Amino acid sequence: MQIKVLGAAGEVTGSCYLVETSKARVLVEFGIHQGGAHTEAKNRRMPPIDPGTLDAAILTHAHLDHSGRLPLLPRHDFDAPIFATKATIELCGILLRDSAHIQESSAARANKYRAKRGRGPATPLYTTPDVERVLPMFREVPFDEFVEVAPGVRAKWVDAGHILGAASVMLQLEDKGERKTVVFSGDIGPKGAPLLRDPVTFDHADIVFLESTYGDRDHRPMDDSIAELARIMNQARTPKGKVLIPSFAVGRTQQLIYFIAGMQREGVVEDPKVYVDSPMATSATDLYRRHRELFDDDCWELINGGTPCLSFPGLRFTKSPQDSMALNPMGNGVTIISAAGMCTGGRILHHLRHGLGREETHVVFVGYQGDGTLGRRLVDGSRKVRVMGDDIRVKANIHTIGGFSAHAGQTELVEWLASMRDSGPRVYLTHGEDRQRRALTEKIDEVLMLKAQMPAWGDVVEV
Repeated sequence: MQIKVLGAAGEVTGSCYLVETSKARVLVEFGIHQGGAHTEAKNRRMPPIDPGTLDAAILTHAHLDHSGRLPLLPRHDFDAPIFATKATIELCGILLRDSAHIQESSAARANKYRAKRGRGPATPLYTTPDVERVLPMFREVPFDEFVEVAPGVRAKWVDAGHILGAASVMLQLEDKGERKTVVFSGDIGPKGAPLLRDPVTFDHADIVFLESTYGDRDHRPMDDSIAELARIMNQARTPKGKVLIPSFAVGRTQQLIYFIAGMQREGVVEDPKVYVDSPMATSATDLYRRHRELFDDDCWELINGGTPCLSFPGLRFTKSPQDSMALNPMGNGVTIISAAGMCTGGRILHHLRHGLGREETHVVFVGYQGDGTLGRRLVDGSRKVRVMGDDIRVKANIHTIGGFSAHAGQTELVEWLASMRDSGPRVYLTHGEDRQRRALTEKIDEVLMLKAQMPAWGDVVEV
């Protein structure tokens, strides 16, 4: 029995593991690599997995860095079930279709320039038909129950508190009279975050693959982050002032709606005008509203008191590109929440092209910014950036608010792992850059006296 690490090793995106026994081959995650051109080029290189021989695939949650390459599998003779929770399957329908549309549009736009220069056509990584081929392969699983996913392989999904439907997964592997337990954390949410329940852990494991996105630090208190956002929104109330928030369409956008609704109820921000300018975020918000059974007690207290969690009077959702363009001349502190969260595509690019050169614009980053992304360059203080082919001198106010992360910080990651300490698991840190992994390795050794390892791409873990 062995596990090959084929993604998210020294980087946050591209999660992928291949679990092999003498009786089964199971793919855990097949996420897209996100970042600059060099990083994204990895998406076109199929790792050594031979999809046609797989017995199953397992998904922890719908974010594209975990699910985004699944539409490539049927091209390579994959014909097996993909197991995930109900909400994850529904979100994948939204995210993967949107991903295909963006890639098709980007290729079409690039080909206009390539044709003028006599260059051959660019092709999208995958297309809408590819997505429609893979979606029927999904199979729904319940939380908290073991499901046989392949010969000798049983899996249990528990709530990870990250986004709707997100889970950590325990695999029980049986082969030649041996039984081993392997845990994949997926992405672990912070305790006390709004809307969703807190993450659940396990009491034992032989091997744990633990995410380390924020392995080097803890997040600032949530109340401080909410207060800072309120201050920025009030500061932007000038004739030409506006707030642009690049936000992940699933999870972060719904968090922001929840927080701003609270600001409105408490009078911290008077009559906020907020536009969610992302068709995907709009669909995801509707899905959150339909899956209230996954909400936490605080949200249910509001609902039972007659107050919706994900709505307030000044909230609007744009529909057409024309509606999006109509936001450009608006001021007086209007807030625009738009995807993508790392500014790698989507409608946020149009708003940044229009607003970065204006001193009254406030750009608020509320999530992780990967190496090589436009978002990372702005956060790092670049005063001149290229957006959609235009070079723009940055005059806007750039803010970073770290407390809204949907990932657990260092202390919470260690606490999540602590419940398995007595079983003495081998720990492998993935889904994090090396600086974060090194810091978390030291903290796990210090607090739990476990030796965590930092696997590289292609490393094989013997079970």
